[in-house]
Amino acid sequence: PVSETITIQANAVELNRALAQATPQAVIEAAIRHVPQRRLAVVSSFGTESAVLLKLVADVDPSLPVLFLDTGWLFEETLDYRDELVHHLGLTDVRALTPPVDLLERRDPQRDLWMHDPESCCHIRKVRPLSDALGAFDGWMNGRKRFHGDLRADLKHVEPDGRLLKFNPLAALSHAALQAVFKAQGLPRHPLEQQGFSSVGCMPCTSRSRKGAG
Repeated sequence: PVSETITIQANAVELNRALAQATPQAVIEAAIRHVPQRRLAVVSSFGTESAVLLKLVADVDPSLPVLFLDTGWLFEETLDYRDELVHHLGLTDVRALTPPVDLLERRDPQRDLWMHDPESCCHIRKVRPLSDALGAFDGWMNGRKRFHGDLRADLKHVEPDGRLLKFNPLAALSHAALQAVFKAQGLPRHPLEQQGFSSVGCMPCTSRSRKGAG
């Protein structure tokens, strides 16, 4: 409904005003206060930077649902890292989101869609499962940051996302501050970092790069 959308937009503006100089922890706490109990989720790729947001979330409420997109194209190292972080941080509600089987059979029966239509591959394996899962929630948190640049350079702490509120607790965190959290908290690193990967996604679309690149 239009009125609901307007309300969400107004709430996002108000929250951003209040959280303009907030710490990541304060943004997480605000999300928990403003979204009804059990209607707030965290979305994580369990990639090279994911441990920081998950650590901060676990410190506030380790029972918050964490949605993990298991696309069917992930590195085994990512799946192992997920299990390591879940145990290390004491997360109690990590949910794997997988693509609809019937959709895969229709659209990607040979598992080669990524080669000739990567956008459709992403839609089937990431966008659709996440959209379906978020239908059960009123708000969600993710690990996007301004230092990633491009469209994220002006990223706010809170955004309207249809009928949901989207929280970006790490928006203002610098790359140096992110690394400092890893060191100070003794957080495990993604095993592929040592092999030259600065970010890790699906196998066909991930390549080695220098640390800090991209």
